[in-house]
Amino acid sequence: MIFAAGLGMRLRPFTLTAPKALYPLNGKPLLYWTVRKLKESGTVDEIVVNVHHFASRIVDYMGSEEFLSMSEGLEVNVSDESGCLLETGGGMLHAEKYLAGGRFLMYNADIVSNADLSALCASHADASLATLLTSHRQTGRYLLFDDEMCLCGWYNTVTGEVRSPHAGLDPSRCLKLAFAGIHVASPGIFDAARRLGFSGKFSITDLYVSACASYRIMGHVQDGLLLADAGKPENIGKAERILVGMYPGNGR
Repeated sequence: MIFAAGLGMRLRPFTLTAPKALYPLNGKPLLYWTVRKLKESGTVDEIVVNVHHFASRIVDYMGSEEFLSMSEGLEVNVSDESGCLLETGGGMLHAEKYLAGGRFLMYNADIVSNADLSALCASHADASLATLLTSHRQTGRYLLFDDEMCLCGWYNTVTGEVRSPHAGLDPSRCLKLAFAGIHVASPGIFDAARRLGFSGKFSITDLYVSACASYRIMGHVQDGLLLADAGKPENIGKAERILVGMYPGNGR
């Protein structure tokens, strides 16, 4: 599942007239690079893209010759959130009919990275609710893991806020890792979300933090992970350099 429904407020003025997923990097939209990476990883044979902001523009692009040629061999579906933006967790639930058949990847459309998706998928055990790609990247917000790499909470280093179902969790006693916005989930995540009372609009991170009291949610660390959140203007140059490194000669 590719999350492409966001408003892209940080990319204004571009997103005043177009969706964030179509922001151009090295001559092609973010969505192009995301789908190309997923296809070339050999880990998926079907994708679903959620849409909201300028939804028709994304649907039109997915019918273009450029996109169809690149995505040939993949089944492509659209999860329409035109009526209400549901965030990542709600968007996942809304797309359940496309995803519930087995384990599935989730990928934020504005993330550009050299993520090893094959290794991430291989690390995911069916007994785990989800496996999250992480790194030792410095950030203001971290996921907290125990010695067995099981998720146990979330930590904001700026405000000191800790979110965890485990009372009194001390971040200093946990492994602090940055979430890459790329993760694999087992189909049981849909029933787990409902069992925990999640519905409508919600963040997938909130679901993970709540669920880690009862379910195994694992972290997978990729050493040497290069990642840029291309939803932030200050990261566009870095994102383009990552693409050039991944696709020499045609990353421009």
